[in-house]
Amino acid sequence: MLPDISDYAEITAQFRWSIPGRFNIGVAVADVWALSDPDRPAIIDLHSGETPQTLTFGALAEQSNRLASALGSLGVARGECVAILLPQMAEVVISHVAIYKLGAVALPLASLFGIDALEYRLADAGVRAVITDSAGAAKLSAIRAHLPNLAFVISTDGPDGQVHGFRPLLEKGRPDFVAADTGPEDPAMMIYTSGTTGPPKGALHGHRVLLGHLPGVQFPHEGFPKQGDRFWTPADWAWAGGLLNVLLPSLYFGVGVVARRFDRFDPEAALHLMSAHQVRNAFIPPTALRMLRSCHAAGRRYNVDLRTLASGGESLGAAVYAWGREAFGLTINEFYGQTECNLVLASCNAMGVSRAGSIGKAVPGHVCDVIRPDGTRCEPDEPGQIAVLRPDPVMFLGYWNRPDATRAKFTGDWMTTGDQGRRDSDGYVFFFGRDDDVITSSGYRIGPGEVEDCLLRHPAVEIAAAVGKPDAIRGEIVKAFIVLKPGFQPSADLSADIQAFVRTRLSAHEYPREVAFIARLPLTTSGKVIRRELREQG
Repeated sequence: MLPDISDYAEITAQFRWSIPGRFNIGVAVADVWALSDPDRPAIIDLHSGETPQTLTFGALAEQSNRLASALGSLGVARGECVAILLPQMAEVVISHVAIYKLGAVALPLASLFGIDALEYRLADAGVRAVITDSAGAAKLSAIRAHLPNLAFVISTDGPDGQVHGFRPLLEKGRPDFVAADTGPEDPAMMIYTSGTTGPPKGALHGHRVLLGHLPGVQFPHEGFPKQGDRFWTPADWAWAGGLLNVLLPSLYFGVGVVARRFDRFDPEAALHLMSAHQVRNAFIPPTALRMLRSCHAAGRRYNVDLRTLASGGESLGAAVYAWGREAFGLTINEFYGQTECNLVLASCNAMGVSRAGSIGKAVPGHVCDVIRPDGTRCEPDEPGQIAVLRPDPVMFLGYWNRPDATRAKFTGDWMTTGDQGRRDSDGYVFFFGRDDDVITSSGYRIGPGEVEDCLLRHPAVEIAAAVGKPDAIRGEIVKAFIVLKPGFQPSADLSADIQAFVRTRLSAHEYPREVAFIARLPLTTSGKVIRRELREQG
């Protein structure tokens, strides 16, 4: 945790990590508070409507014990992967805590994933059990035959044939379950992240990842937690942003989190939620903030009373930065990180660390810089790659079953990010583009390879490439350039059919919002797509 010091230079100089020899995320975020304040609200769940259902820390501790016990009785062993395929709801939290207590590995998956995306991740991770709802169970039924390691599907909507019911399992579990004695390096969770080549990679994290995130949450949220704090984010808890920037750190600090599923981000509904449920701290990605900006006098009209507002996942921009002060009477604190090493750069207006257009300075405890290809540090304003120095408690253990990819992520002791930027003479870092072709849309990092692989499965597609196209709202959108097979002709109907094909098989944020039919793709002599030429076509 950050010491109570308001000077950035002083706090950075004094900060030292103190990672205990034994640590379990589940115990830290549930049992500690259950012992001292069992009636304290942990989750304010709006999943079933406007009337909130409150999950207290006492109930979280007991129900997670029961689920951990039940999972163990089913045969889930320490170190095995258990997937969570659910929207924001209390059962997600109970599941995460139970998995950590069991010593298993939590694999959060977004509800919007299609069957192809699910099948790859579940097979690659060798998932033993999936906790989902009826919609997720229906998707799994189509691919379960291809998942030999998947022994159990558990539904929050109740039992159905071979699907176990979530609540009946809780009733069978023991409330006195003893959590596994885990160390900070023991695997706790895995989050898949996309790259430009090959399939998505599972970034495996140890239990220490939560402790590593704490300064990165406290810094942009200006002394978090303070009296009256309550957190909310529209970001899916299946992503690092929702899970590690909001949910788990808030519970660690005993701060209640509002849960509400948005099938699509609705700015009016978001403003109403923050007002009606006394949200004081929010993480809202830049795309969502741009949508909020379209609501006239947003903060004042809805009587939103935020203490802190942070944003990350893509560039915020000077216009939205300025609008935040006008709309909410506060400065939006921008932050930066990756699934592999998250929340390492940030702004904190309360400490005077804030500059329009910048993603901030290194969060105390982390060593970040802009480096050259040989690993040496760039001079001020010299462009290079943003990198993080190891060891660092927030850094991943490695890519799941991908030691070569793990080694390639590092230049010496610098973990490279693939993001190009510059550092000015005051230490502020400015992001200005990627050195690969990952598409950032509405805060999601999308690997073109996975989109292209899905496109190629469409019966009309001969070859395809996906690139990011600049978009005023989403930052970028996915645009597909497609060469059709003989016998097929370009048409609006075919374009719509291809879009729907990808949307149902991957996810709603990965499908190409624009499709262009071309005679041939621009290729290098070695057969690689020249994406730059496609991007230049707009």
